[in-house]
Amino acid sequence: MLSKLNDPQREAVKYLGGPLLVLAGAGSGKTRVITHKVVHLIEQHGYDPKHIAAITFTNKAAREMQERVSGLLEGKPSKGLTVTTFHSLGLQILRAEAQLLGYKPRFSILDSADSFKVVADILATTDKQLLKKTQWRISQWKNDFITADMALNQAEEEADHAAAKVYQLYQQALKAYQAVDFDDLIRLPVELFDQHRDALHKWQLKLRYLLIDEYQDTNACQYKLVKQLTGPEGMFTAVGDDDQAIYAWRGADVENLRQLTTDFPNLQVIKLEQNYRSTVRILRAANTLISNNPKLFEKKLWSDLGIGDTIQINPAKDEEHEAEMVAMKLLAHKFEHRTRWADYAVLYRGNHQARLIEQQLRTQKIPYTVSGGQSFFDRAEIKDLVSYLRLIANEDDDPAFIRAATTPKKGIGSTTLERLGEYAAERHISLFEAAYEPAFQNSMGKKQIEDLTTFCDFINRMQQRATKDPAGELLQDMLNAIQYEAFLYDSEEPRAAETKWGNVMDFIGWMTRKGEAEETNLLQLTQTVALMSMLEGREEGEPDAVKLSTLHAAKGLEFGHVFLIGVEEGILPHHSSTAAGTDVAKVEEERRLMYVGITRAQKSLTITYCRKRKRSGDWEQCEPSRFLDELPADDINHAGKISTTDPELRKAQKATRMANIRAILEG
Repeated sequence: MLSKLNDPQREAVKYLGGPLLVLAGAGSGKTRVITHKVVHLIEQHGYDPKHIAAITFTNKAAREMQERVSGLLEGKPSKGLTVTTFHSLGLQILRAEAQLLGYKPRFSILDSADSFKVVADILATTDKQLLKKTQWRISQWKNDFITADMALNQAEEEADHAAAKVYQLYQQALKAYQAVDFDDLIRLPVELFDQHRDALHKWQLKLRYLLIDEYQDTNACQYKLVKQLTGPEGMFTAVGDDDQAIYAWRGADVENLRQLTTDFPNLQVIKLEQNYRSTVRILRAANTLISNNPKLFEKKLWSDLGIGDTIQINPAKDEEHEAEMVAMKLLAHKFEHRTRWADYAVLYRGNHQARLIEQQLRTQKIPYTVSGGQSFFDRAEIKDLVSYLRLIANEDDDPAFIRAATTPKKGIGSTTLERLGEYAAERHISLFEAAYEPAFQNSMGKKQIEDLTTFCDFINRMQQRATKDPAGELLQDMLNAIQYEAFLYDSEEPRAAETKWGNVMDFIGWMTRKGEAEETNLLQLTQTVALMSMLEGREEGEPDAVKLSTLHAAKGLEFGHVFLIGVEEGILPHHSSTAAGTDVAKVEEERRLMYVGITRAQKSLTITYCRKRKRSGDWEQCEPSRFLDELPADDINHAGKISTTDPELRKAQKATRMANIRAILEG
């Protein structure tokens, strides 16, 4: 099995002498190392699969890893093997140990919109900017493993002090709802292991070897969890690349790589430098660019896939001209090389850059998909159903109660909910519990109480069936009982209603299949859905279409031919990283973002920038990005200028192009 690996890959797979850091450059086969190492642990070292955990950041990566491991094991049992995301592992730990932290195992997971609403209720404001800023600050504190009390004590500025007070009230509200947010799925297990050594010991015995993918993307809390689980012996393999650390804004800390060398003095470091993706020119450009950043570990990517085409740099008059130029070049290239649409990607720094490209692609009838579009789970009809599921799983989940009680309408009006909310707040109980209290019922009219208790009784009946009946059957009964299809057709235009009902049927089908395949009941499925909606939504087979994506969302992907657009000062690097007084580390992260963009390309790379752009209705002159000057001159072709290097190669390329065009015309 190991004969297909190169020497450093083989060394990384076989090394079990303690903690290991594998510095895996872009396209160097890091997933191959992780999957082969899992199999090596099982087949050569007698590890029981249930004692191994491979941890990554997305459901998609976890699923691909699981499939590859199963393929390598060739039918041998892998039952019990944990291949999961950090957050799914946290959920697994919390499900098992929730009571030690004062939670019931059926706690709810609030998504970003729910937690935003909790913050809005506390601040009693509609100022979206303030709310987002506060929500982001709370998330940052949690990722750094700072409690609300610690945040309050450390706050020096007035804004931080105010946010810390909100953080305290926010945590109280979550505990009352028996709910956790996305960040809690890591923070709470760390807190649990700090406070309960027996629980930590139990999980250390369960997970005896950890493999961590995309290690450079871990935050302080995730690193602490890894340290807790692996103990002082550090039986783990961390795979990462400091040159692809582009998530500092999300709490990721590239310093975790440096910290490893301090916390584990016997850390072994193995570098993977052979790239299996890109041509020599593309890698030379990437290496030359990134050499301008200070290095934690020196490494240089190389490839034996041939010299490849020169990198094209094309200026455009303005953003409309840029979009038109990209569409035309893409069409011409596809015609000439007989490629698929899916071989192409258009990458950009910010989502706002996609609009004009989309217009042009539609005009030219070029199929495309946009990365980071609306998640399946963010659709209103899916959120409606999930609110019922959350309430069935945890009747103390007040945000879910409000949505389920009012969609479809059941005679429970805003006045009833307001009175119920006031009573529940006074008694420090959930809305569901308050609905059954005699004192509250006596204060309301007979019809209002009937409607309210009819709804709550329905939830109770569903709850009793949730652990016994198949998930699919229960979901179908629930849909019939709330008459959701009729509600959609009454409240939407026929075509929109049809689309939404189709999504509902997809969701029910998916939940039914998942419940049967994993032998899980509706309560466990509900927590899984809540987490999936935050990690990335539901993935389907990739269509044959051009991929439009931000650079951040494109990490981990590869394409035959890449167009990197808007490479200007103020966009890449982003203006927030170049303002006076800004930390130089921000420009270094922008350079890493450019490096990620370059290394997505396998065969060809075209970079564009605008000479002017419209901002707030006025034209502004644009400067090409400083990063363009950092690329190797011999590998660049500026806007139609013929490079003087490799005349024989140019001649051969031209002959090939002409032969391709003739073949297409004759065929």
